[in-house]
Amino acid sequence: MTDEPRKPFLCLVVCAAGIAAGVGRLISAAQERGWEVGVIATPAAVNGFLDIAEAEARTGRPIRSAWRRPSDPRPFPAPDAVVVAPATFNTVNKWAAGLADTLAVGTLCEALGLGVPIAVLPCVADALAAHPAYQESLTRLRALGVRFGDPYGGEAEADGGRPEFDWERALDLLERR
Repeated sequence: MTDEPRKPFLCLVVCAAGIAAGVGRLISAAQERGWEVGVIATPAAVNGFLDIAEAEARTGRPIRSAWRRPSDPRPFPAPDAVVVAPATFNTVNKWAAGLADTLAVGTLCEALGLGVPIAVLPCVADALAAHPAYQESLTRLRALGVRFGDPYGGEAEADGGRPEFDWERALDLLERR
C-alpha cells in the first residue's frame, strides 16, 4: 500500500480590486502546476469583489476571511508558498508595517516570519503607487525576499479595453530561484 505524496499547499491571499473576480484563473493554473490551493480574502474582497462560490468550488475548501476560534481546527495546512493577487495599496502597506489586523495580513506577516516563499502581483493605481509610503513598503518587503511582479494599474488602453492581468506570473515568481 502506497500513500500518494502530499501536494504542496499554496495559500492565495486575495485583496479587494476589480480584477479579483478573475482569481479562478490563478487557482486553476496553480492546480495544473501541482499545487493544492486555499484562499484567504481580505474582508473587503469578500464583499462583492470575489466570487466566493466559484473559488470554493475550484479549491474544494472554504474561503477564509476571519480569524478562527482557538477551539476550531485549522482549515488549511501550513503553506509551502503564498501568493498575494491582486495585492492592493492598503494590504501592502499594512503588511510592510506589520499591522496584522485581518486574517489576510496576519497570514502574510506570519509567512514572512517563517521564511515561506511569497509572490505578489500588485494592483495599484499609478497615483497610489507613487505614494512614498507605498514605495517604502515595496523596498522593505523586497529586501525581506518577497518577490513582486510588475504593477498593474488597470488603466484603459487607447481602444477602451483593459490590459490582461497576468495571473500566472505569480506562479512563475515562486518557481524562480
